[in-house]
Order: sequence, then structure tokens, then C-alpha cells
Amino acid sequence: MLPMATKKKAGVVVVETKIINTEALFAKLGNLPKPNYSVIMVVLLVAASFLVGRLSAQVEYLKGGTGGATIQQQQAAPTQQQQQQAPAVTLDAVKALFNDKNITFGDKNKGLLFVEFSDPSCPYCHVAGGKNPELSKQMGPQFTAAADGGTYVPPVPEMKKLIDSGKAAFVWLYANGHGNGELTTKAFYCAKEKGKFWQVHDKMMTNAGYELINNTVKNDKANAGKLADFLKNEMNPNDMKNCLEGGKYDNRIADDQATAVAMGFSGTPHFLVNTTPFVGAYSFKDMESAVASAK
Repeated sequence: MLPMATKKKAGVVVVETKIINTEALFAKLGNLPKPNYSVIMVVLLVAASFLVGRLSAQVEYLKGGTGGATIQQQQAAPTQQQQQQAPAVTLDAVKALFNDKNITFGDKNKGLLFVEFSDPSCPYCHVAGGKNPELSKQMGPQFTAAADGGTYVPPVPEMKKLIDSGKAAFVWLYANGHGNGELTTKAFYCAKEKGKFWQVHDKMMTNAGYELINNTVKNDKANAGKLADFLKNEMNPNDMKNCLEGGKYDNRIADDQATAVAMGFSGTPHFLVNTTPFVGAYSFKDMESAVASAK
């Protein structure tokens, strides 16, 4: 017997009831199609697994951890997905980068060719540059250099050793990875013109350079004098200031980025060892097999 309605009579609530034939009700319910519990369980398990995975990733992110994987492994997974849609890079395309417009060192006909797409304001580019141990340590213990008691081997200094010994050739190109590196990129071009690229590059890739790029200079041509003064021991400051303010290499930003896209760029730093891509601040140890097979 179930309550169906209420009425108020003389200050008393009277509940009217109606008798329900429960046997007929259960008979009707029994005729309904039974749910497929197997399907429901699979759906619930998939949803639970997804939520647990997302929660775990968020916890690791907030902790600043890597969830048991190196930063290189974390970057590689989405990169492989992106590279499936990227144009295939040929050795001829790599060799074509060795021209009078770009920042190049060495002979394009060497068996070992390096390409770096970089942004001087990008923290991981500084890690790969090997001149900013303070920032490298902040980015995680996996980036502590072997020289500082860690295991990481910054790739750019190792590439330069091979370039200087005549065993490899190298191209440096700009690609936007952090947003504040345009004026410094132009400074690199101004320095290359005077034979001072590596001196200027290495100074800008220090911790002091990183702070100057991201907190003071940014992309403002009005700060050309400040940048030139910072580099006064590496290059004549008047030459640098005049080059930057004159806008001689302003068009290099768009040109370099167009080249990067055509070469399958997907994040800074982006290295090529001949045609093998390494997207992220890989240790040179991870590149050694590609280097050995290219020689």
C-alpha cells in the first residue's frame, strides 16, 4: 500500500492511499530487456583508467616530476605524432641550408651535418647550449651536466667540438619557442657577419644572458644599446648597435621560421643529425648512434 496524495482536513493531514498490484508491476519489470553488464563494465573500466591516468599526470606536473620518464621521453611521444604529418626531410634539403644567408659553419659535403632550430629565449635551448648550469639545475636533475656531477651532456658544445675539428658542419636557424628571442637572433646574425657568432652565442646562452633576453631586452629594438653593451667584450658595441638599429637582419625572423616549418619543426630546440630529428633538450649521449652512423 503506497501513499498517493495528501489532503488537509480540520488541521489534520490525511493521507489518501491506493493499493497497487505489486505482482503485476514486477511482472512488467521482468519483461524489460536485461542490461548488458559486460559492456557496462568495460565502459566503466576504460573511463576509470582514463581518469586515473589524467589524475596521475596532473599530480606529477604539479610536483614538477616526470612520472618515471625523462623529459626527452615525454617530449618524444607527441613529437612522433606531429612528425607523421610533417614533410619528410631529405639530405639534399639539409645541404640546401648551407647558403650565404644562413648562419653556417663547415662544408655541406661533410658526412656529418648538424642543424639547430633554436630560440635564445627558450629555457630548454639554454639547457642544450651548455652555458647556463644555473638554469639547467632548475629545470630538473636530469639536466645536471656531467661536469657538475650529473649525467647530462649538452649537445651544442659537443657539436662545436666536431665542427672545430673539421668532422662536421653546422647550421643555426631561429624558430619561435618562447617569444623573446628575436632581437638576440638578429644579434647572432650581426655577430656572424663579423666572425663573432660563437662568442656572442655563448655569452647570450649564459644565465645572465637568459635574464637579459627575457626580462630586459626582449624583442624591443629600443634596447639594442643595452644588448650591445652586454656584449661589449665579445664584439664592438658600436658595430652591434648600428647593425641592430639599422634593421639589416629584420627579415631573418620570418625567413628562418618558414624554413623551420618546411623542415618539420615542432618545438625548440629542434636538432637534425643529417636527417634524423631530435626534438627537445636531448643529451648528446642520445645522439651518439646517429652521429656514428653519419660519419
